[in-house]
Amino acid sequence: MNTKNAVIIGLMLVSLTLIIGLMLVTPIFIGGVDQKTDEYEQISDTKPFNESRSIMDTIVTIEVLDTNETHALESIDRAFGEIHGIDALMSSYKNDSELNILNHQGYLVNANPDLTYVLERSICYSEISDGAFDITIKPILDLWKSKYIPGGTYMPPTPDEISETLKLVDYSGITIEHNNISLRPNMSIVLGGIAKGYSADQAIESLENDGITSAFVNAGGDGRFIGLNEQDMPWKIGLQNPDKSGGAVTIMHLSDMAVATSGNYERYFNDAAKVSHISDPRNGYSSMELISATVITYTAMDADALATTVFVLGEDAGIDMIEDLDGIECLIITGDKRIVRSSGFGKYETGQENY
Repeated sequence: MNTKNAVIIGLMLVSLTLIIGLMLVTPIFIGGVDQKTDEYEQISDTKPFNESRSIMDTIVTIEVLDTNETHALESIDRAFGEIHGIDALMSSYKNDSELNILNHQGYLVNANPDLTYVLERSICYSEISDGAFDITIKPILDLWKSKYIPGGTYMPPTPDEISETLKLVDYSGITIEHNNISLRPNMSIVLGGIAKGYSADQAIESLENDGITSAFVNAGGDGRFIGLNEQDMPWKIGLQNPDKSGGAVTIMHLSDMAVATSGNYERYFNDAAKVSHISDPRNGYSSMELISATVITYTAMDADALATTVFVLGEDAGIDMIEDLDGIECLIITGDKRIVRSSGFGKYETGQENY
């Protein structure tokens, strides 16, 4: 999801009666290619092996093509270990995660290099999107959440509340010196719009270190695909239709690429749905112009971040940003249900990029 960057963070109002939908990118075909190595015994032709686990508040699926079941499953397990490690560092729900420690005390000495790297990349996304991506949005997310928990008003925050809270949202308030991180007073960060993508990249790196050359990792819709499928063709990935019926919106053909989608299904059904799970850090309100934004690029982290950024920026600014970035394409579904593509997106629908 490298490479160029941008992003924003998802606001999850779990207590709303409104059900918010997140567009999922799901593999519609799975296969493998013949793969040979002298490093372990070949017991059969190459075939797929896969496993799904619940991690990072989502379902993560890893599939590899291999000739040896034991090697394949051990490689998958090590890749899941990488994802568990990222979750332990960057979770907003684990009290002992480095992210929560940073938020609680406002600084972190000798932070894990993975956390430092993700924060540095997040700042890059903020800079190229003029603040449409900003991991310091957590105070705004907490404000909205407070209104819809038991005892809350079940009404949106007032303009004054949002204006006051926005004073705490500013990515320039993050200071990183070597692996020491500090925040301005009362600021806090959340990595929900980038950590899953980064974990998929780390899992793929683990698989490659184990000699796997054809595989995919799908972390709740953030997908990274390497090599070719069982038919010796690029992986085929379907973009789910917002109405969840009929065929996919499109079929993408990917090899050594990543894809992610951010969106709000509910708008497809109900124009009165005025709360999105994705909020704009520049104004503190839900992003409502688009139904979804899908981004294809080289790493899952970039795709994750940029998909959410395009969703926040909207049709014109989002497409313009993507056109200015090399190696990145997008497809958006607008609020009035039009499908708009960046200039190079079609090559992934025909598959010509991968032949």
